[in-house]
Amino acid sequence: MQAHELLRQLRLPEFGEVRQYVRTLPTNTLMGFGAFAALTTYWYATRPKALKPPCDLALQSVEIEGGDYARRSVLLESDQSLAFFYSDAKTMYDIFQRGMRISNNGPCLGSRKPNQPYEWMCYQEVADRAEFLGSGLLHRGHTPTSEQFIGIFAQNRPEWTIAELACYTYSMVSIPLYDTLGTEAIAHIIEKAEISTVICDTPEKAQLLLDCASKGVHQMKTIILMDAFDIDLVGRAKKLGIEIISLRELESVGKLNRRNPVPPKPDDLALICFTSGTTGNPKGAMLTHANIVSNAAAFIKITETSYCINSNDTHVSYLPLAHMFERIVQFVILCHGARIGFFQGDIRLLMDDLKTLQPTIFPVVPRLLNRMFDRIFGQANTPLKRWLLDFATKRKEAELKSGIVRNDSVWDKLIFSKVQASLGGKVRLMVTGAAPVSPTVLSFLRAALGCQFYEGYGQTECTAGCTMTLPGDWTAGHVGPPLPCCTVKLVDVAEMNYFSSKGEGEVCVKGANVFKGYLKDPEKTAEALDEDGWLHTGDIGKWLLNGTLKIIDRKKHIFKLAQGEYIAPEKIENIYIRSDPVAQVFVHGDSLQACLVAITVPDPEVLPSWAKKRGFEGSFTELCSNKEVKNAILEDMVKLGKEAGLKSFEQIKDIALHPEMFSIQNGLLTPTLKTKRGDLRNYFREQIDGLYSNIKM
Repeated sequence: MQAHELLRQLRLPEFGEVRQYVRTLPTNTLMGFGAFAALTTYWYATRPKALKPPCDLALQSVEIEGGDYARRSVLLESDQSLAFFYSDAKTMYDIFQRGMRISNNGPCLGSRKPNQPYEWMCYQEVADRAEFLGSGLLHRGHTPTSEQFIGIFAQNRPEWTIAELACYTYSMVSIPLYDTLGTEAIAHIIEKAEISTVICDTPEKAQLLLDCASKGVHQMKTIILMDAFDIDLVGRAKKLGIEIISLRELESVGKLNRRNPVPPKPDDLALICFTSGTTGNPKGAMLTHANIVSNAAAFIKITETSYCINSNDTHVSYLPLAHMFERIVQFVILCHGARIGFFQGDIRLLMDDLKTLQPTIFPVVPRLLNRMFDRIFGQANTPLKRWLLDFATKRKEAELKSGIVRNDSVWDKLIFSKVQASLGGKVRLMVTGAAPVSPTVLSFLRAALGCQFYEGYGQTECTAGCTMTLPGDWTAGHVGPPLPCCTVKLVDVAEMNYFSSKGEGEVCVKGANVFKGYLKDPEKTAEALDEDGWLHTGDIGKWLLNGTLKIIDRKKHIFKLAQGEYIAPEKIENIYIRSDPVAQVFVHGDSLQACLVAITVPDPEVLPSWAKKRGFEGSFTELCSNKEVKNAILEDMVKLGKEAGLKSFEQIKDIALHPEMFSIQNGLLTPTLKTKRGDLRNYFREQIDGLYSNIKM
């Protein structure tokens, strides 16, 4: 087969160019080497160019003088943290105004109904509705100051962004609420922040707010509803001294009583983001406009030479807006006049939303990446398919190591086009955060998806991120160098044998993105922020030779075993989770016990085939009850632990299989998908006690 005929059948976009190139080759070349040799010659002649990194990737951060081994990004020209990127965008209000100007009043916020295309609001319409809503709030007695708190209790939708912009337009402060916190936590937030007005999406959430109010003293006076509601809801609210009005009605009032904007200053409070936490009541992290702008500016600074965000970009919004990761992404989008398309509200329909919207920017969390990884490998269900997938992945990963990012290679056309199409086919940039991601999963998906794919690390208290991988560094297993908006240092944790002089210790952050403290909680603020303004994250990091940070442990949840050994369970869990049949793991131990045990949730999509290869048959539930299956999984987990260098006392001695996933709904995960260790311990107390009673030491 001639080279050009082969490429024609593959329908590669460069077919015409290839045909012209092949025809220029001497006849004896084609005859001597054949089509394959001609293709190889062409490939080397037209090999895609590598992405130019923004710096020397062998040195991505540098120590600052007299800073106790603190490091900053090499993208900075001095030790001064980056405060903003655009001089006309120093607050959230400025960011939207800038986006409106450079978009030429283009499409801004989009939503869709089932089986329908997206409908878009332009920037000016969003700005007008925000002014109407803000004016309506002022007409009802609210004040345009950073002491005025407005609750927002809704799923991602255009009205959320409008409500938040209304606050920023008149210097008010937004406070997100989310139902997975539970009624007690929501009631705590309303009391703590003295919230009198909550903007809410559905009558069901309004009922939940009324449930909170009915349990005792409350501050709420008004609930503003986005969706339609009935007279019964109004009646119940009235008995509790709360008025319910519609969002559109308040906008109409504001339109008739329109006030000039009262823009905030950079150091004004912008929002209070209550962190769910794994124990106790949520804490309200106070973030200023300057905090948020600096974090968004750092992302723009890192990607400015490799990805120029513009008004043609589209972002899909499905990660909770109540958390800062999604908020920062949206601010970056709006700053560049791009558009945001919201999912339908049902995560099960996300793939349909992606195909319809065809986003170019797609933020993700590890849980979704793991599902994508498992689904792809689950479909490679024959030796030949698995060999082809592995071979194609190695070829793409080899290109990534050379700095080449693309989705138009032969391997993309033959192997990876379906997974790329499942995301809409136009994704150019992805970023993951919120939790650790397996290096194996990240490396594979970077190859398979063929787009710029970054990993970040941070927490609410540093707005969202404090480190992020750089363009061109597509290696996995680290979270990149410090962002240009902050410096990072590692502090000794002597009891765990981590010392900053050896490049290891607790990750501490200082800079323009670090929060101002917890609302009305000086004690908790002092625990998080030291006297010099360093935020102590509770995570243990290690500096790699190229100046990037690797998260290796967790300080907050360490405990001692009976012999006095310190255990960091999350480090161990992150190793065991790599076992193929394992979906989730909870490692337990305490000072009264001499060893560790674990509750293990098998992966329902993987376990049946994994067990069958080992001679075990049955349904998923039956396999979870099979002692031999349990022993086989335990053996695989311990093997992985040994390969990863776990000490003998860090290895589990026994496990119990549990068929139901830990989730937000059953109260075992926080809204940011972190394990609620205390609740897990109580929930599985009987199984844990049973495991210890059967262990012979």
